[in-house]
Amino acid sequence: MRTSLLSLAWALALLASSSSLVSADVLEYTWEVANVTIQRLCNETVIAAVNGSLPGPTINVREGDTLVVHAINNSPYNLTIHWHGILQLMTQWADGPEYVTQCPILSGERYTYRFNVTEQEGTLWWHAHSSFFRAWVYGALIIRPRLGNSYPFPAPYQEVPIVFGEWWNANVMEVEEEAIEFGGTPTISDAFTINGLPGALYNCSQNQTFQLEVQQAETYLLRIINAALNEHLFFRIASHTFTVVAVDAAYTNPYATDIIVIAPGQTVDALLIANQTVGSYYMAASAYNTLNASVVPLADTTTTGIVVYNGSTSTTPLMPTLPAHNDTQTANNFYLSITGLVGGPHWVPVPQDVDEHMFITIGIGLDFCTLQNATCEGPNGNRLSASMNNESFVFPRGRGFSMLDAFYRNSTSGVYTRDFPDEPPLVFNYTDPSINNNMTLAFAPKSTKVKTLKFNSTVQVVFQNTAILAAENHPMHIHGFNFHVLAQGTGNYNASNDESKFNLNDPQIRNTVAVPFGGWSVIRFQANNPGIWLVHCHLENHVTWGLTMAFEVENGPTTETTLPAPPADLPTRC
Repeated sequence: MRTSLLSLAWALALLASSSSLVSADVLEYTWEVANVTIQRLCNETVIAAVNGSLPGPTINVREGDTLVVHAINNSPYNLTIHWHGILQLMTQWADGPEYVTQCPILSGERYTYRFNVTEQEGTLWWHAHSSFFRAWVYGALIIRPRLGNSYPFPAPYQEVPIVFGEWWNANVMEVEEEAIEFGGTPTISDAFTINGLPGALYNCSQNQTFQLEVQQAETYLLRIINAALNEHLFFRIASHTFTVVAVDAAYTNPYATDIIVIAPGQTVDALLIANQTVGSYYMAASAYNTLNASVVPLADTTTTGIVVYNGSTSTTPLMPTLPAHNDTQTANNFYLSITGLVGGPHWVPVPQDVDEHMFITIGIGLDFCTLQNATCEGPNGNRLSASMNNESFVFPRGRGFSMLDAFYRNSTSGVYTRDFPDEPPLVFNYTDPSINNNMTLAFAPKSTKVKTLKFNSTVQVVFQNTAILAAENHPMHIHGFNFHVLAQGTGNYNASNDESKFNLNDPQIRNTVAVPFGGWSVIRFQANNPGIWLVHCHLENHVTWGLTMAFEVENGPTTETTLPAPPADLPTRC
């Protein structure tokens, strides 16, 4: 066993070089989160960043490695870090969501995240799990095969992270606080970014453009991550096509396409062959957003990078055509075309016998205004809210310990209750646009409820979109588990008709599913990891409003299947 203990300088050098791909069993890093000033667009803005960079450091590991990250919080904000898509098999204390698996790392304090990267390969990412803080604190987590193993596709000439983000010419924490205070929508971002840079189409941004130099006829593996807070994205490169080979760190059957559709939280691995005339070509991404702008404003901008062929003298890159912002058909076509690579590395067959069936409605709604002058900024003077099965989740702040700690102590009173409903309390025409005028459906009680699952049980969930206030494409993320996406469709889910559409042979495996606009998705997974696992929409607005619940997975019958004791340095002030 070899341990690499890296100083900050060595860490950055290692992360920037292929030497990080050695067969170390333990990779150890020290990260400092602190305020820095960054120039973007026409402004200098103070943000909190990891080791001074945006995005933060890219982590390169091999399957089977152990990752150790010493997180030092020298920012003025509470901090946690979530390792998005990492299964955290028996390392539940490292999952990271604030108030759920840990208390926050307070300003001036630190916490060490330690976990093994097991039975996963591909592109994942990490981010702050303290509401809008993840606009600043995020980065790529790349898992390559063990030495001696190979990809299930031809080895690429080069691997390139493409990390989408959102940029505000403002303090995003203050943006969130203002929205919470007045109950309306947060101010939309000023720009999208590619690897932290907005591209040439914004004011004062001509010199803030990501550039990828390519060699003609070579193949590049683009590791694409949507770290944006609130927007799905369409992504194209002028005159080029992609071959999708993985999503959410799970290999897929090769899928040829000229467009990538990616929801917040999702990743896509796509091969790009530089097979065009020597020249320069824009890569571009813009929002896929189905909402009425009168309900939630649209971030209607385009971020760009440039693909430049070696030897090119072109000074005017070719621009791709992007779909209309509400082109649901293009989005649905992309998502429905992806299938899993049966027999590929870490393939898991679909569990056949289901122990728990759940039908969960998801959508935005309203809460009553609590301001003294009753002038909240949501529709009809109310607060915007969101819910699952008519329960709007409240994170248990001020209880003294996290939900996972309460589970471990068997002391959940006052922290959470075990009565999250398996079905919505009222059956109605969920996707009928006219229901957005029925205000009696819009209000949901605030609660902190979980669904308890037996260890190793198989769970099938139907996520059903609703049109209350407005239908939307909701990216639903489950912590601690991958799941099979058995089927997706539009309208109201009907088991008698729609079960025949289930793909039980080669469905895609994901950790974040984009539930179609005005439609539904069916997922299935095995609850084989005890603890508390958050389930939420990855649109950060919706998390703030309450579109969240959690699974409580009971301990198994052995020591190896029982939640271990918390680490000694676990933050304890909630």
